Amino acid sequence: MAQPSVLTPQGEDFPRWYQDVVQKAEMADNGPVRGTMVIRPYGYAIWERIQREMDDRIKAAGAQNAYFPLFIPESYLHREAEHVEGFSPELAVVTHAGGAELAEPVVVRPTSETVIGEFMAKWIQSHRDLPLLLNQWANVVRWELRPRLFLRSSEFLWQEGHTAHASAEDASRYATLIHLEVYNDFLEQVLALPAIVGIKPPSERFAGAVNTMTCEGMMRDGKALQLATSHELGQNFAKAFNIVFQGDDGESQYCHTASWGASTRLVGGLIMAHGDDRGLRVPPRLAPWQVVVVAVRDDDEVLHGAREIARELLESGVRSHLDTGRGSFGRRVTDWEIKGVPLRVEVGPRDLASGQVTLVRRDGGEKISVARAEMVSVARRLLDEMHDEFYQEALAFRESRTVTVASVDEALEGAQNGFARVPWDLLDEAAEARLKADAVTVRCLVRADGTLPLHEKEPDLVAVVAKSY
Repeated sequence: MAQPSVLTPQGEDFPRWYQDVVQKAEMADNGPVRGTMVIRPYGYAIWERIQREMDDRIKAAGAQNAYFPLFIPESYLHREAEHVEGFSPELAVVTHAGGAELAEPVVVRPTSETVIGEFMAKWIQSHRDLPLLLNQWANVVRWELRPRLFLRSSEFLWQEGHTAHASAEDASRYATLIHLEVYNDFLEQVLALPAIVGIKPPSERFAGAVNTMTCEGMMRDGKALQLATSHELGQNFAKAFNIVFQGDDGESQYCHTASWGASTRLVGGLIMAHGDDRGLRVPPRLAPWQVVVVAVRDDDEVLHGAREIARELLESGVRSHLDTGRGSFGRRVTDWEIKGVPLRVEVGPRDLASGQVTLVRRDGGEKISVARAEMVSVARRLLDEMHDEFYQEALAFRESRTVTVASVDEALEGAQNGFARVPWDLLDEAAEARLKADAVTVRCLVRADGTLPLHEKEPDLVAVVAKSY
């Protein structure tokens, strides 16, 4: 590992702290083309854990994985006017290939509603073919002018679900199911991150959608981060791509479609929601390695004992890693603290002689000496406790940075340090423009009790406004 240096404190320069953590935790590097990124093995291991946990939930919701092309005929995007208008500034377009100009330019996918719509039209004939529930894990390209690793990059990894239904009610029900039982459940149960689940106002909807649901998380600097979205697309794409089915009455009808996605932005959210001045802190259920076993010195006896401890943890179902790196013990400990592994087991000759081990919690730095025979049970208990404590800490921080206000002026003031809740009926077009002039946006709309509304015309809705990434 590279020799670590002191991280910039969050309170001094939060963006610089974020970049320090990404680099020194060996998460990612900037790619050779501006806006691209190279995800390093540790960062990718975290993404693989995200994939695994979300993929299990997606399949439990009935969707099946497929794969669609990276290149999309430019004409496909023009079939849905609002969609192409929304994505035009971000498109990467290929005009030459194989040494010749293409007869029709092709777009590097920014999202796949159009190409998947083309094949839905081919595959769906009858109501018996519905619902069609598809998901793909892929990369997409959106040409980013202000890139930041994991948060905004010209190419990123994600999953995108695309579904077709016989009715608007079924499309809405399924998109809501995904939003609550896939995305929000993952955020709470794995990422240990409480999210505000609401709908986007019309000005912030996905291009071509009739309703967009969002999960908004608060980062440690008080800004919002959009973590996942689900879109009800009505019949807009069905009409553009002629996605029709024959009902049981023999009449042809347009399908109602939905799409939903979450990306490597979740890794950025992990860093900014849970990290501290010592680096990354990874919740135990997400961590590629829940426990790292570090030998105090590298003589044969200590290394053998450390290896046995790591094996014992692995056999008990705890994801563990044996640090066989070189260098001073202190430097290696600092490296692991920056990487945020939840628990560290320190093994030295005295520990082995006394039948003891020392467990160190990454979250609070507490050191716990336990008998070797009790190590596994204590480690498992601590990992369970830490998940709940991560979640409660993030929730308490969000609540401490959320204010309820009664005017646009108060909303602007409250959004400087966190979230402001303001009556939605106060925010007309002019008020939203005032907010945006100060880099504040309506992140989502919720009911007064915090639950998810069906549409923006429900009475007594609350707008959650904030600065965001």
